[in-house]
Amino acid sequence: MHIRYTMPLLWLWLPLAAGIIQAVIEVALDTRILEIIHSEYGPHELLEFIIITIAAVIAARIFFQMDRASNRWLTAWIGIAAFCCFYVSIEEMSWGQTVLRWNTPEFWAQVNVQDETNLHNTSTWLNQKPRILLEIGVAVGGLLIPCLRRYRPQWLPQRFAIIYPPSELTVTAGIFGIVKLLNLISHHIFDIRLFARPSEIGELFMYYFVLLYMMAMAQRLLPVRMRN
Repeated sequence: MHIRYTMPLLWLWLPLAAGIIQAVIEVALDTRILEIIHSEYGPHELLEFIIITIAAVIAARIFFQMDRASNRWLTAWIGIAAFCCFYVSIEEMSWGQTVLRWNTPEFWAQVNVQDETNLHNTSTWLNQKPRILLEIGVAVGGLLIPCLRRYRPQWLPQRFAIIYPPSELTVTAGIFGIVKLLNLISHHIFDIRLFARPSEIGELFMYYFVLLYMMAMAQRLLPVRMRN
């Protein structure tokens, strides 16, 4: 199923432009400027927050307006998506600390590795492991499933067809995969640093993938009168 109601601007040209702009930034700007751009108070962090917050709002809207009684597992799927998006959203801004700039309480600073008022810097179970799950989700949903849909559709259970990401998301997933692969090759094989903060770049494209996915799910699950 395609993203019929969106223009190619959203799923093709915007992620491609973002990838090109990011490449130019990494090459052209000084390391100190790159550190500011990718810092906790930089534009990348703000853009990530905006993207995942919009995705959270769309997911919540789907959950409350969809026909929840007819499909329990689908309702649970959307509910989990909404919860995860909201969790990432508030954690990106450290529950408001990034904007309001309050001091981290002393007792919390002792358990938070970055001295911030958030949860994801207190445990790998709240940071790295959820990130790995999202990375796997982007790879499977954005690359593997479209490939199987094209060449081995019989391998995809039709029962879950409603939640398969549309093929257009391959562009965003592909850019994320390229960034991830280039960083692994450059760092572990050639011992060079291609990106100032590859984790932030990866998050930007992963969150955008989630946003496009939630837009596609809204198209599938909400009546036409509720989409506007």
